[in-house]
Amino acid sequence: MKFQVLDIIPHLRNPVTGSIVSPADRFDQVIRTAQRAEELGFDSFAVGERHAGEFLSSSPTTVLAAIAAVTDTIRLQSGVTVLSVLDPVRVAEDYATIDQLSRGRLELVIGKGNEVLQYPLFGLDLAQQWDLLEEKYALLRRLWREEDVTWSGEFRAPLVEPVTTTPRPFAGVPRVWHGSATSLRSVELAASWGDPLFTANAIQPRENYKVLIDHYTEQYLAAGHDPAQRYIASGSGAGGIFLADSTAAAKQAFGPVYEALTAGRNVPGNNSPFRDIDHAVAEGPALVGSPEDVAAKILDYHALYGHSLQSISLPTTLPFEQQLEILERFAADVIPVVRAAAPTTLWEDEDPYGSRPETAAHTSRSNHAYAH
Repeated sequence: MKFQVLDIIPHLRNPVTGSIVSPADRFDQVIRTAQRAEELGFDSFAVGERHAGEFLSSSPTTVLAAIAAVTDTIRLQSGVTVLSVLDPVRVAEDYATIDQLSRGRLELVIGKGNEVLQYPLFGLDLAQQWDLLEEKYALLRRLWREEDVTWSGEFRAPLVEPVTTTPRPFAGVPRVWHGSATSLRSVELAASWGDPLFTANAIQPRENYKVLIDHYTEQYLAAGHDPAQRYIASGSGAGGIFLADSTAAAKQAFGPVYEALTAGRNVPGNNSPFRDIDHAVAEGPALVGSPEDVAAKILDYHALYGHSLQSISLPTTLPFEQQLEILERFAADVIPVVRAAAPTTLWEDEDPYGSRPETAAHTSRSNHAYAH
């Protein structure tokens, strides 16, 4: 299995201590976490996108560009790019720029987003979110694959004069994953194009996500796509990962923070049913416990989902040094166990995208033409 660190850049007070960092410090934490994740051997780092609520991720391309400048090998992903509210021309330009800056390390994760308030913010109709996503993705695919594109559709002005977006991607078209949380539409879009699926696995019982994954697999195979390229990724629940010497100690230490954050979130239709830490650990997707129990839980989900990429998010209301300690312990005590038990071809030689970052495994920034 491969491993991703995802930061949707929440900007929240610790509900127990009341502490909060400044926006500048929070951005610095994101970049330092990405650097440390690369040093520890994580496979990818993802930055989310939110345009409402207590988040600082309204400009993920800016943050990913900053990370690209200070890393060498780790893949860079979005999580998710809210393509429904964006202009595909701008998405093609911005993310191809990140692909160039990172020398081919970009992979996009697209979706309609998890925040209904962003649609009126951009002057769009929430009822059209899926139609927006489908049309805009079709255009994005053409812009990255073709030159001199002309196009017309329902939701943006036509491209009457031939358009070639610049820059072009670094080493061919970046892989695009599809974020999936609640609807069959997202999995059907992914399956129709033969793209991989990223299940949120965030707040619902795992059986709900399993239904979507199974539908994706059925539609993917029915469309005639290569079964060997049917990759699935999984999130790890809302609230963040937390490790301790024992699961009891982890629940005792992190439980008050988890429960206060959960109680403080009241978004009808988008609230976790796992309100207390015992329920979240026993039946929810939260990765809270001893390294042994967390590894076993990931493998239990793997038996159900068959996923190749596991995403984790740090508990960002905790002191930053404590976050890094959790990251380091996860890398040392959880990743090796799961990798050994759940091998994957993702980003390996068998994967057509495995060698896409042509310089990532061989060239560091010190060897780049601009280095001194």
